[in-house]
Amino acid sequence: MSGHSKWATTKHKKAAIDAKRGKLFANLIKKIEVAARLGGGDPGGNPTLYDAIQKAKKNSVPNDNIDRAVKRGSGVGGEQVDYIEIMYEAYGPAGVAILIECLTDNRNRSASDVKVAVTRNGGTMADVGSVSRIFDRKGVVEVSKAQGGTTLDEDLLIEATLDADPEDVSDEGEVLKVLSDPSVVVDVRKAVEEAGYDYESAEVQFVPQYTQAIDAKEAADKLFRLLDAIEEVDDVQAVYSNEDVPDEVLAELD
Repeated sequence: MSGHSKWATTKHKKAAIDAKRGKLFANLIKKIEVAARLGGGDPGGNPTLYDAIQKAKKNSVPNDNIDRAVKRGSGVGGEQVDYIEIMYEAYGPAGVAILIECLTDNRNRSASDVKVAVTRNGGTMADVGSVSRIFDRKGVVEVSKAQGGTTLDEDLLIEATLDADPEDVSDEGEVLKVLSDPSVVVDVRKAVEEAGYDYESAEVQFVPQYTQAIDAKEAADKLFRLLDAIEEVDDVQAVYSNEDVPDEVLAELD
């Protein structure tokens, strides 16, 4: 007899999914608050706030939560948040480069929590600049291939966004990803909308200049455990890494 019932396993999985959803909601709310603080609470005149709100809505964040976040960020009602952005750098198994973006109101807590998550899960903290130098800031607009009853392909998306000066359009499975200079990410997003396509997200991210191959199941498993542990830290907003795991290794993990 197994010591774990099917019900207990299901409850554990549901708890894990709920925890991840709660962390995602918190991250999306923080982005809205920061965007409102930096550019004002009117999404019509603050495209960064507009995109943060749209991403939150697409991930089912309740409208009341979104409205309160905008008010906190813009200082309406006297309550205003004040987060600072901090980047941490680390290495994972097989020399995978990891860039960790935090939004926090407590620098010491953030540094301690990130260090614990990295070192206790097989990673090592890196010197400032040793990892970030291989990442570039890029505008990233993700567009679902499924558009109503049709399927969007790369050629159609290139045609739709050409005047917005994209750098690259790549096929990422269920979505197409448009890379651009950060200064034109809003132009790219608007071009996608004007062409009648629905987009998943539009934001500035860190994109690696090259990838690090992970050909062994054990190394891939350790890496994903490390990345999960980092993402669970409350102050962590985003984690960027440069691993390249072949499909056959992913299939073994599954």
